[in-house]
Amino acid sequence: MNNFIDNLAEKLTPLAGKLGSNRYLAVLRDAFMLSFPLTMFGSIVVVLNNLPFWSDDLKGTLGGLFGNGQNATMSIMTIFITFGIGYYLTRSYDEDGIFGGAVSLASYLILTPFSFTTADGAEVSGALSLDRLGAKGMFIGMLAAFLAAEIYVRITKKGIVIKMPEGVPDAVARSFASLIPAISTLTIFLFVNAFVSGVFTTNLHDVVYTVIQKPLVGLGSGLPATLLSLFFVQILWFFGLHGQIIVNSVMDPIWNTLALENLDAFKAGEALPHIITKPFMETFTVGLGGSGMTLMVVILMAFVMKSRQMKDIGRLAIGPGIFNVNEPVIFGLPIVLNASILIPWVLTPLIVTTVNYLSMASGLFPTPTGVTVPWTVPLFFSGMMATNSVMGGVLQLIDFAIVGVMWYPFLKVVDKANLALTVEDDEQAPERTSLQGAQSKN
Repeated sequence: MNNFIDNLAEKLTPLAGKLGSNRYLAVLRDAFMLSFPLTMFGSIVVVLNNLPFWSDDLKGTLGGLFGNGQNATMSIMTIFITFGIGYYLTRSYDEDGIFGGAVSLASYLILTPFSFTTADGAEVSGALSLDRLGAKGMFIGMLAAFLAAEIYVRITKKGIVIKMPEGVPDAVARSFASLIPAISTLTIFLFVNAFVSGVFTTNLHDVVYTVIQKPLVGLGSGLPATLLSLFFVQILWFFGLHGQIIVNSVMDPIWNTLALENLDAFKAGEALPHIITKPFMETFTVGLGGSGMTLMVVILMAFVMKSRQMKDIGRLAIGPGIFNVNEPVIFGLPIVLNASILIPWVLTPLIVTTVNYLSMASGLFPTPTGVTVPWTVPLFFSGMMATNSVMGGVLQLIDFAIVGVMWYPFLKVVDKANLALTVEDDEQAPERTSLQGAQSKN
């Protein structure tokens, strides 16, 4: 096992190093880390508001009282990401990051429609929809932020700025210096939005969202289609996009229909016609710790890995992970844009889902009955509820073990790299202390 881990590290470490030194990937990583404390807070609120033993009435009451804890953090995460991208990218060019972040955020909002349609078909104008500011708008937000910051920096670097005379307060001088680059950048985005609205009579959010959905349209209920859907979910999450919201918006109508057919057959005492249903996808993928099945991952991080960083993140993420909320580990490890764990992140759900499908198709384990199980129900209990059999929980435990086997060697690679950095910092600490002492004497 040690030889395998060493060989794996030898192959992955150079790739991870190249990705880590890339300006844009480093900026994206830092922007997601900016949102990490907010995401952690939102995750805790979601768990507490949706504990599986709460009644529906109590969940509704808690949502009304404390729902803004989620709305102001996880639900509008794209706002924090766009500002972070603008800030860190501008600062990487040695320019004023605050103004770069503000311009990037404003550019994203220019592309965002200030209207939405309610569930009953009513048109609401002069207001922003939360889904545009959250996961659904993440791709547009990231793209707009990078482009806006680049444009802003290039104009600034060319010296097309208003320079104030000496003696003017620094805040005023910085504000005037950013005036021309900011106005120029925002004007470009304003014309882009006008072009899309005028030519396509829609907004850029919907154009991109539809393009992403198109490859998924027409997928059926068989194993190949399911694996392809899961592949998209994992890849989109790897790049910081909420894969489930994007993919499930296409697949949910199919999976929910199949679940209803199973439920009708279950009530009639007939054989269940489908294996792949919405409860199957919720219980035997998300039900193992969230997207990517990460409950076992955070347990390994907390209690098996040795580096302080992995232990701390793992222990922080266990609580939410038990209730299938895993944003803390996705953005804390991070999983986003982390080449060292791309292989288990993508392959593990595909392998586990294949095992589950074949186990149910062969009759070794029961098929979900079509009963809706709240997504926050913990492991084992959700499996029993979904299949009306203790064997459903047993299958989840088998899945749990598979996840651990798949992830362990890759986590060890990251763990060893973290430990090596810690040792290097410890070795350099006396030199830094001596240097600082010498400088203070001088």
